Amino acid sequence: MNKTKQTILETALLLFNSDGLSVVTLRTIANKMKISQGNLNYHFKKRDDIIEALYFELVEHINKSMEDLKLQDSKNNLKTLADILHTMMTIFYEYRFFFLDFVQIMRGNKKIEKHYTILSKQREEQFSVLFKLLVKNRLMRNEALQDEYNYLYKRFSILGNFWISEAEIQNSKLTKKMIATYAVILFQAIYPYLTLEGQKEYNSINFECFNLLLRGV
Repeated sequence: MNKTKQTILETALLLFNSDGLSVVTLRTIANKMKISQGNLNYHFKKRDDIIEALYFELVEHINKSMEDLKLQDSKNNLKTLADILHTMMTIFYEYRFFFLDFVQIMRGNKKIEKHYTILSKQREEQFSVLFKLLVKNRLMRNEALQDEYNYLYKRFSILGNFWISEAEIQNSKLTKKMIATYAVILFQAIYPYLTLEGQKEYNSINFECFNLLLRGV
């Protein structure tokens, strides 16, 4: 990707995050960059093209991070799950406009909607594998209800997709420091499904590491 195109995406992301999708136009982005709209249109003919490019950047970052976490910890224990959730939420925050305007984007962009539907199924399968490994390692109990762990993933998905909206509504200003708090809130959803051994491991996890990660320690 050439430098101008990358700068357009970085500027658009900054504006979408700070001002919201509804007020940022191609002209807004061009003015911020101090270039003509014609120059911008040479790289992106419409705003949806920029939104799509940022969406696929987001997906690429998450896929790369999940691969890295998988390579770092082949045991697939609870700490791995905590790291996955926290990493995903950190990336979501960096592209927070997408989740603040989630429904609007899905209704207006069929390409993103179609890809997201397929991606959601892939994520469900990935989490299903992780849950099965946790059961095998006796950290999670066996399912007591039909589709119980499929629905657990759904809860993770719903909370993950909409925690930024909740944080925006409940606080006067959305900040990166909130990631650690909401990561713990999300991770606690698994606690009722843990065995005694799993609860012991859960309680051994130092959640202060979430804050340390944010500070780059």
